[in-house]
Amino acid sequence: MFELKNKVAIVTGGARGIGKAIALSLAKQGANVVVADVISGESVVKQIKKMKRKSIFIKTDVTKDENLMNLVNTTVKEFKKLDILVNNAGVFYPTPVEKTKIEDFRKTIDINMYGYLKLAKLCFPHLKKSKKASIINVASIAGISAFANSAAYNMSKGAVNMLTKSLANDWGKYNIRCNSICPGVIVTAMTKPLLKDKGFNQMIKQGVPLARPGNSNEIASLAVYLASDESSYTTGTLMVVDGGWTCHL
Repeated sequence: MFELKNKVAIVTGGARGIGKAIALSLAKQGANVVVADVISGESVVKQIKKMKRKSIFIKTDVTKDENLMNLVNTTVKEFKKLDILVNNAGVFYPTPVEKTKIEDFRKTIDINMYGYLKLAKLCFPHLKKSKKASIINVASIAGISAFANSAAYNMSKGAVNMLTKSLANDWGKYNIRCNSICPGVIVTAMTKPLLKDKGFNQMIKQGVPLARPGNSNEIASLAVYLASDESSYTTGTLMVVDGGWTCHL
């Protein structure tokens, strides 16, 4: 099940949190993984190599075109192909619209949306050659139901979900599948400040049917499925992983 042997994957934001969990899970199933991040991902590379998989770290700021081109070119030069793209790099500024700086809106859109679009476009010629390629966009339930005080994030993740559907429509003829994973609250460095708030934790206990936040491995397991041939007829979907939170919102 979920055999990824000899497949090559790029994971952005792969040095920590959800991205790290996805990178490690893909490797466990046989994939060779390129870890891309603005912070060092060498520790993740070491863990992957211990699994007898190939892996490299490429420092990448997804807002810089030259970084994205270097990421794709280096990956193909090193591994000779590309089968899986996981767009995961992201930022979150939890402030109301009237208090959000315009530059923070721009940065959120540049990273969370344009970064996904530009990297997918650069990867397209190589994914097309794969014959069984998969793009996995890590979005959010905030792209489906808006979080309070999070307009920039909501906008970016809503755009990611529409990008997913657009790529699925446009690139299905090349057998490139594209799906979104829409997590709820997952325990990561990004959500740590929120999870320190007693009121927020109480809301999770009362509002989420499973009464807890999720963990990165629970997102990574779905990413493995979407990367594998077992999901060969699944494309254009927005897969919600939120403990049931949105089923009653």
